[in-house]
Amino acid sequence: MQIGMIGLGRMGANLSRRLIKYGHSVVVSDHAETAVQALAADGVTAALGLKDLVQKLTPPRAVWVMLPAGEATETTIAKLADLLDAGDTIIDGGNTFWKDDLRRAKALRERGIHHVDVGTSGGVLGATSGYCLMMGGEKDAVTRLAPVFAALSPGGQNPAQDSSAPQGWLHVGPNGAGHFVKMVHNGIEYGLMQAYAEGYQILAEANDATVPEAERLPLRIDEIAEVWRHGSIVESKLLDVTAAALKQDARLKDFSGKVDDTGEGRWTIQTAIERAIPVMTLTAALYARFRSRREANFADKVISAMRRGFGGHVEAKGNS
Repeated sequence: MQIGMIGLGRMGANLSRRLIKYGHSVVVSDHAETAVQALAADGVTAALGLKDLVQKLTPPRAVWVMLPAGEATETTIAKLADLLDAGDTIIDGGNTFWKDDLRRAKALRERGIHHVDVGTSGGVLGATSGYCLMMGGEKDAVTRLAPVFAALSPGGQNPAQDSSAPQGWLHVGPNGAGHFVKMVHNGIEYGLMQAYAEGYQILAEANDATVPEAERLPLRIDEIAEVWRHGSIVESKLLDVTAAALKQDARLKDFSGKVDDTGEGRWTIQTAIERAIPVMTLTAALYARFRSRREANFADKVISAMRRGFGGHVEAKGNS
């Protein structure tokens, strides 16, 4: 299947490579020419801007926008709407606020253009292991793009049976549903990361000078992280990247512990507040990130290490 990809950052470039790997044709565009050149050897077709990209796609076109939420995505989708025809599809695979999807989908529908919002999870690890994809949009539009979603998912090109969920991709509902589900996914992610981090804080301080000498325990937290990866009920991909970071440096000296938040955690909590849904753990995890940018501790370094390990995220620069 042929698809356009706009935005060749950590995610967009790897999505393109995985689609090429499974036999799809990808036309790419990015404001950085070096990003396009880096993919040339993988077999993509380079486009000189949005107009050129659209002209190189055969109708009905499908264009995947993989840009930061906000102005970059807003402007790009607006420009694409003027270039595409009725029956074409715009896919927003970034971490967009789901209410923005509702507005954009309505405007595109009036032009006969389909809108599919895709919550995309997997970070830099998804290039090899596949991505978990949550789609919102019209059923027919999602069904037409099923080969693309299957290729990007951990299931590869294996055909779906009763449900595509075991493959790692799922049409979760109408427009906005994909990013709504991904928003909640990331809110949960905040809580899980905070739980791991606080546990490692306790382990790291087990031999602290403030502990009575008779109760001090010299623990190898890197080895503890590794043993928990094998058979423990708390094993996970988050634990995998934590163990990898601790193996490299058990004190995480390269990290300041200033932990950023990229929007989804806030949106999850804002939605919960609007609907009077108590989310104590998720709220506390978000506030812990705010605190980390004022006074970081070892637990915050663990979270920073996790974020770099699964998403390639750099640390926050200062106060929130």
